[in-house]
Amino acid sequence: MLWIQSLWFAAGLVALVAGANSLVRGASKLALSFGLSPLVVGLTIVAFGTSAPEMAVSTGAVLEGKGDIAIGNVVGSNIFNVLFILGISALIVPLVVHIQLIRQEIPIMLGASLLLLVLALDGNIQVWEGLLLLVLLVSYTAFLVIQSRKESALQATEFDDEVRPAQPGAWDAHWAAQIGLIVAGLALLVVGSDWLVSSSVVFAKSFGVSDVVIGLTIVAAGTSMPEVATSLTAALKGERDIAVGNVVGSNTFNILGVVGLSGLVAGSDGLAVASSVLNFDIWVMLAVALACLPIFVTGREIARWEGAVFLGYYVAYVGYLLLAAQQHEALPAFSATMIGFVIPLTVVTLVVVWLRQPKNHTA
Repeated sequence: MLWIQSLWFAAGLVALVAGANSLVRGASKLALSFGLSPLVVGLTIVAFGTSAPEMAVSTGAVLEGKGDIAIGNVVGSNIFNVLFILGISALIVPLVVHIQLIRQEIPIMLGASLLLLVLALDGNIQVWEGLLLLVLLVSYTAFLVIQSRKESALQATEFDDEVRPAQPGAWDAHWAAQIGLIVAGLALLVVGSDWLVSSSVVFAKSFGVSDVVIGLTIVAAGTSMPEVATSLTAALKGERDIAVGNVVGSNTFNILGVVGLSGLVAGSDGLAVASSVLNFDIWVMLAVALACLPIFVTGREIARWEGAVFLGYYVAYVGYLLLAAQQHEALPAFSATMIGFVIPLTVVTLVVVWLRQPKNHTA
């Protein structure tokens, strides 16, 4: 019954979020006890922690022979992160975009998105391609750590409040407790991903849609819950640049880390990329990444109206997926309206806003 599967899906989400938190807490404190700085821990363990659910679900889906869910989860999560998370965060408070994001992180996210498109053109992510993505992830992380150590003292301590060593006498101060947290976190991620993937397959069959569509929508939104919590909390606290940086960094990690590991786990058969994803969804992901540049550059903030545009496009994207899956008679009219009116109007509006921006601010 669907309501039972809904409970399993919800339980899987809870397990994934709890597992990610436990893994990050245990690994962070263990790393600090070995002398690593909060900066290094923040840029590695904490940064990867929010994408742990995507990695667990995609890897688990590959092992269960559900590669469509794996690739759909990554592509759908990246679309969800930008359009939904940044959209709703900007509605709460206009989001500041740090100049480093514009100059460095967004181009890297764009490069990763383009690389994924190129690797997927043959309809398959081979083992060596997965390994290439993982090597790029390690190189990118090392680059961030080296770069951050050269920054000012203020930037070097940005993770001090978020990443703290265990207090003497606290229950998690001993290495055994920290390893226990890591093991528990990994176990919850494995169990949660199994529940989530299994229930998602049932949903797909019940609603008459493919595993790809479920991966692009329900699974993608579910595994992005840590990013939702992090970005919304940052926006409410006034840490508006963190809300944006979290999304951009997560998208880069999803491509390099999650697709990379999934391609590696898939073995000699490779990770198949569904034709529908290759012909449409991966292009939407790339377009969303490209849209960040002109929107972020206009005044270096995401205004509330731009957040509303992001949210509107996400609703339209999900609507298109559902109409296409059902081959609904309204699909041609919906597509014509989006292509012939909504998208051109958005482009014209962005150009006008950009042209009206004051030119006296410096980079």
